[in-house]
Amino acid sequence: MKKPRISIIIRSHNEEKWIGACLKAVFGQEYKDFEVILVDNKSTDQTVKKAEKHPVKIISIDDFLPGKSINLGIRAAKGDFIVCLSAHCIPVNAKWLSNLIKNFDDDKVAGVYGRQEPMSFTSDTDKRDLLTVFGLDKKVQTKDSFFHNANSMIRRDVWEKLPFDCETTNIEDRLWAKEVLKVGFKIIYEPDASVYHYHGIHQNQNAERCTNVVRILENLGKEDGYEFRHLDLSHLNIVALIPVRGEVLFLNGRPLLEYTIASAKASKFVKQVIVSTDKEEHAEMARECGAKVPFMRATTLSNEGVDLEQVYQYSINEMEKQGIIADIVVTLEITFPFRPKGFIDQLILRMVKEGLDSVIAARPEFGAGWVTEKGNLKRIDPGFIPRKIKQPLYIGIKGLGCATHPVFLRQGHILGEKIGIMKIKDVYSSVEVRDEIGLHFAEKLISSRGEENLFPKEKIVNE
Repeated sequence: MKKPRISIIIRSHNEEKWIGACLKAVFGQEYKDFEVILVDNKSTDQTVKKAEKHPVKIISIDDFLPGKSINLGIRAAKGDFIVCLSAHCIPVNAKWLSNLIKNFDDDKVAGVYGRQEPMSFTSDTDKRDLLTVFGLDKKVQTKDSFFHNANSMIRRDVWEKLPFDCETTNIEDRLWAKEVLKVGFKIIYEPDASVYHYHGIHQNQNAERCTNVVRILENLGKEDGYEFRHLDLSHLNIVALIPVRGEVLFLNGRPLLEYTIASAKASKFVKQVIVSTDKEEHAEMARECGAKVPFMRATTLSNEGVDLEQVYQYSINEMEKQGIIADIVVTLEITFPFRPKGFIDQLILRMVKEGLDSVIAARPEFGAGWVTEKGNLKRIDPGFIPRKIKQPLYIGIKGLGCATHPVFLRQGHILGEKIGIMKIKDVYSSVEVRDEIGLHFAEKLISSRGEENLFPKEKIVNE
């Protein structure tokens, strides 16, 4: 019986260090009925010249994407079976190709991928990944879409119906495997078809590549009906903590405190609204608006020299004495009456989904900025450059809202180390009311925007 014809597609970009060893190992295979096509992405080193020393067909591609380059190579290929091999992967022995092709006696096998072994100088993290992922046991996959085109073989007739995605930036192999499994094919892991792969499957821990891969995998998971889970917010006791002191201010006939309590109560996730005050008048108003006042704080904490971190530290300790044990605390100040609908829940969701210590509201600022150092002004923005390319400074608006963990408040801090920024673009949200001038301006805003926007009738969250 005639052996099937194989086309080996090798992708390269500045691989002069490896291409010679790669091609030497390829042309040293016991299985001889194959052709080699090099799809080169504008190499500026000696990759192409070294490849030309072998009987290789060379195709150049300018706009490199992994699936696009493989598809381009296959269209120029004559084989019934297609091997995808990275230019920096070196077949371990002369049986590599025959160990790949032997798995296709089963017509339901769409693709086979082989083992990848580290080299002596491979980094420890890459060695760990390669040795963990590519084991010694053969696997037949009918649901698991893991597949790796650094060292793989596929049926051309399957590719004719299901080519590789030409637009994705990463893991085109897994996307392809997912599609072929959907229509009833199988994927084989063949450990006896092994290559040396010096930098591992995660590209030397390249952070940008990692982010791209994770985003694609998350989307794949959602298509399959699951997603990467975060903490179940319904199981968490999330408390809004509102400090208040001084004289009672009224905005448009309502206590200023009421606006912040209303925002907190509109939250889908906040279980309790706690007001921390030393003034009975504020405490009574808080209770009337549906908040709890489980303790009256020390009057010394209302002195001008006391910062809010001390107030929050005292308050969290008093809350816990009263049996109020919070998983997350959202700190809010009454001087910001114009919080957007759903804002508090967006803070909470961002914190939980991204595993952050704290999330704080902040306004992007593109103007010029200076600080004083030893009597001299030092500019802290990048300079007068076009706004569309300028990185903004972020001005924190902690009074508008900050979601954080109780442990930091207990330590006398509002923020932890891993901080997220909730960008505020609505100019009204950052309007602060502290005196009669602020009240007058805020009343004008309310008359133009409508008070119903500040007192929602139902809980609203933008997920």
